[in-house]
Amino acid sequence: MLAGFALFGYLPLHKRTKAVGRKMAAQKLVITKASAEKRQLPELKEQLLKLQEQIGNYEANLPEQRALGVFLQRLSGLMNEHNLKEQVIQPGQEIKADELNCIPVDLQCKGKLAQVFEFYKSLQGLGRLVRIEQVKLVNGSDLSGEVTMQSSVVVYYRPQANQG
Repeated sequence: MLAGFALFGYLPLHKRTKAVGRKMAAQKLVITKASAEKRQLPELKEQLLKLQEQIGNYEANLPEQRALGVFLQRLSGLMNEHNLKEQVIQPGQEIKADELNCIPVDLQCKGKLAQVFEFYKSLQGLGRLVRIEQVKLVNGSDLSGEVTMQSSVVVYYRPQANQG
């Protein structure tokens, strides 16, 4: 009778008790991990807000129309505003894609290094997505402090949705 109790009563009950103990330990581990992750949530929210501030309104910086002429006039105006001389603004061949089109533009001008630097700072505030791919600054041969700036930038815009 003692062997029957051990074989049919105690051993199955002991196995179930061990299984329940393992499940409880696993659940405690999950709860501990969740508590640790919960403490990280405010930090992650803060990081998200910082990233949203950095990105800003990305869509607003990608106009739906090409409007290259207006943009080139604004570039020329910025160069004039910063007293840069011998301005050359040369748009390249437009590159079309499904979601984002771009137009390479070559820029060239002369001025003091501080003026060129201020021009680039102003370029960031134009409210249009522009990537500066290359900048070449060459000091004048007369060492007057003027540099010749050659730059390749890419201007982006969204293609208009086809209507019809």
